[in-house]
Amino acid sequence: MYMKIFLILMLGFNFLYSADFPDRIISLGPTLTEQLYLLNAQDKIIGNTIYCKIPEDAKNKEKIGTIIEQDLEKIFALKPDLVIASSMTNPKTIKKLNNLGIKVIQFSYAKNFNEICRQFLELGEIIGNRKEAEKIIEKVRGNVELIKKKTMTKNSVNAGQKVFVQIGAKPLFTATKDSFINDFIEFAGGVNIANTKTGFYSIEEVVAQNPDVIIIATMGIAVEEEKKIWKKYKTINAVENNRIYIVDSYKLCSPTPVSFAETLNEIVEILYPKK
Repeated sequence: MYMKIFLILMLGFNFLYSADFPDRIISLGPTLTEQLYLLNAQDKIIGNTIYCKIPEDAKNKEKIGTIIEQDLEKIFALKPDLVIASSMTNPKTIKKLNNLGIKVIQFSYAKNFNEICRQFLELGEIIGNRKEAEKIIEKVRGNVELIKKKTMTKNSVNAGQKVFVQIGAKPLFTATKDSFINDFIEFAGGVNIANTKTGFYSIEEVVAQNPDVIIIATMGIAVEEEKKIWKKYKTINAVENNRIYIVDSYKLCSPTPVSFAETLNEIVEILYPKK
């Protein structure tokens, strides 16, 4: 008798608890969309932005606008039970959606690898896939630690290469030490030369600090033209040794926990090319 009551209570509890998880999700950011797929929640996505292209199936979801501007009428018509917003979502948009009775959860810009992992776990919790998120993070952290150990061995031979990462031009813009891009560099055994808090930099500062490696992100930059500009400064070690590299901006600037480990491997290969 007591066992029957216990089972009934447990079934009732599970039903109530599962009802809190969303079934109709709209994602307002490419990285958020990609993370939902990693958590096997793709069937819950009823809409995303025109920039949500990874994985391939994300292109087939209903488009509700860009990262910055969304069609509120379309979002309302889709009847989501949750809209997941990025750090780039306009606060006014969030307020309007709330006024329409739509639940919105916004994720801030992750500043480092640990925050990327923490937010991924939080997303898993929100959609009811916490255990899956934990498995993924455990595997990713293991991979990252393994890469860091390997670079420590390499670093004893080729210690602390100086790195400059360009993520913008006109004005020149770089990755600060308070960013996950800095983690890419340091985890790979390099040293980020950027000593600015704003990200704005000058070519003169780069020349003075003489990086061994220059990495250019493809974020709306005519990368080949930028590469030609750098080649004019022949006193820079990176130029003299032909170590100017181009890296896909999405991988470098919008990583999920999984793609962080993959991109870290790519940075390691840049810093320690096979001879």
